[in-house]
Amino acid sequence: MLLNKDILDEKDKRLRLISKEVEFPLSKEDKTTINKMIEYLTNSQIETLAKKYNLRPGMGLSAIQLGINKRYFVIVHEQEIKETFKTYVIINPKIVSNSEEMIYVEEGEGCLSVNRECKGIVPRYARVTIEGYDTNGNKIKVRGREELAVAFQHEIDHLNGILFYDHIDPKNPYKDANKYRAI
Repeated sequence: MLLNKDILDEKDKRLRLISKEVEFPLSKEDKTTINKMIEYLTNSQIETLAKKYNLRPGMGLSAIQLGINKRYFVIVHEQEIKETFKTYVIINPKIVSNSEEMIYVEEGEGCLSVNRECKGIVPRYARVTIEGYDTNGNKIKVRGREELAVAFQHEIDHLNGILFYDHIDPKNPYKDANKYRAI
């Protein structure tokens, strides 16, 4: 099982690498890692398990955050029914379309690799469509709105060596707040 200590901290230079495309078929190690990522993210969002295993809550994790320089991520998105989740595993993701509308997470984005609060606006598209591959190498297309769209963009940033706070203007963290919709 993955634990907090397995996730790279923002000071680790590997988080700034641009991840490499994944070749199919997936290795046994990658399949095992993906299952561990799903388990961590699911358990971290179930309060009793998060407490039991001392897990920081998170909904997304990229391979690079585990020191694996490959283009894939996992998102475990809680649904309207408490402790019910939809899981996304996307390999070699690319944003193929996006809305014109921009949003930001009002309470601020978080990241399992950033163990501190970072105040400010991270502008994101309100809706995105991404293409990539599932674990069997089948081409997939997924649409995300609002919270899920933010998560997709956040994880794709990781694969490109970008951390969410890179988008925050250090001189004026709430710059252009009136141009974006808060979610």
